[in-house]
Amino acid sequence: MEPLDTRKLFAGGRLRRLRAERGLTQTEMANRLGVSLSYLNLLERNQRPLTANVLLRLATAFDVEVRGFLESERRVSEADLVEVFADPALAHVPVSRAEVQELISTAPNAALAIETLYALWRRSAREADGAAEGARAPDGAAEASLDLAIERVRDHLVARENHFPELDALAERIAGDVAAEPGMLLAGLAARLRDLHGVRLRVMPAASMGGFLRRYDQSRRALNLSEAYDPASRSFQSAFQIGALEADSAIETALDEAAFVETRARGLMKVTLLNYFAAAMTMPYARFREAAEDLAYDIEALGARFEASFEQVCHRLTTLQRPRARGVAFFMLRMDAAGNVSKRLSAAEFPFSRFGGACPLWNVHAAFAAPGRVLTQTIEMPDGKRFFSVARTVERAGGPHDRPNPPSAVALVCHAGDAARLVYARGGDPRSAEATPVGVNCRLCPRADCAQRGAPAAGIELRDGVNEKRASPFGAAAKG
Repeated sequence: MEPLDTRKLFAGGRLRRLRAERGLTQTEMANRLGVSLSYLNLLERNQRPLTANVLLRLATAFDVEVRGFLESERRVSEADLVEVFADPALAHVPVSRAEVQELISTAPNAALAIETLYALWRRSAREADGAAEGARAPDGAAEASLDLAIERVRDHLVARENHFPELDALAERIAGDVAAEPGMLLAGLAARLRDLHGVRLRVMPAASMGGFLRRYDQSRRALNLSEAYDPASRSFQSAFQIGALEADSAIETALDEAAFVETRARGLMKVTLLNYFAAAMTMPYARFREAAEDLAYDIEALGARFEASFEQVCHRLTTLQRPRARGVAFFMLRMDAAGNVSKRLSAAEFPFSRFGGACPLWNVHAAFAAPGRVLTQTIEMPDGKRFFSVARTVERAGGPHDRPNPPSAVALVCHAGDAARLVYARGGDPRSAEATPVGVNCRLCPRADCAQRGAPAAGIELRDGVNEKRASPFGAAAKG
């Protein structure tokens, strides 16, 4: 989240909900805040931004945490709305970035409604495609496509800011029962599986696993893990199984709240929540957040302390959104060398394209050229917002020599204003340091002359290329 004094803060909907929750009239709330009735009315209608003075009065009069109060008000991002208006279906209605900014600033609820309608339209189109595919399938099933299910799970995680406090609390209690000595996490988890559930943990030869990395044999009460897993992954998968045995009720409640109607989406979300539980158990919230602050968010140091992998720590860092005990808000992405995104988690408002690729200038791509090294980068979006990115390659569970096992790259991104809390930003201030100009993706980026551009910007007329050539193959036509 950006510093409170660097942007206009509109939270009219949240203000109205707070008043309704406390059973107050506008007059009563205005009196408690020490503002006029007309001014409160303007605040609730998002015609005036919340000032620092009003925020402090809210915190005092209603005992609310300012940062949590603001973050609970969902607002569409500029990148999301630019992507909506860049859709080819709207090519005949050109909308400038300035108009998008004005809409978000003056009518944020209308902007959110437009983005919501667009997402529903995209979803309906994909559902129709999925139904058509199902109608052609041998069994005639009309189940929604896997891509659509993944999109719905990601949407739900964004809406929840990737934070599930009930699972955190349960995992923290169980972790307290395990209470393994340093270096003995796997042994402690194996003991709990054995003593409480009668389940044996067995590390098996990869050749005997039939291509699986983890298999739970319920009839034999055995959790079989491939020898290809490193110790951190063995611990994580053991915690995953404990979650399946002990957290089922809490997870089913979370699934019911998500209100998924598709079997695929509900199944994917269940696995996602079990992974969340496993991370919360191996890296308990309070202890992990305290360590993160003490170690200045040093990912490798945190991994050493909690016997976790680089990727597991990055994943866990995106979940630290407990009120009054928040960590840095991070966006995380995992990508292969071809640019395919296999994981995307967000507790930060990072402008990532939902329907396109990522900017090639982002250091998540450069990580493949420096395997195992932590790369840092200050990036600036076209709207001037700055972010700080940490990226590194990660290896998947190993396999036989003759089977390809290419690495992936993980990027962890936060607002530039929060980067001072990170060990990786020591020696410079990302808010003022030289930044790499990055776009959401090529189609949505207005930097027409970027040499890395792989597609023309939406709404930009191309040069004919007969009498001139520039660095970018998709530069804008000269005016005049």
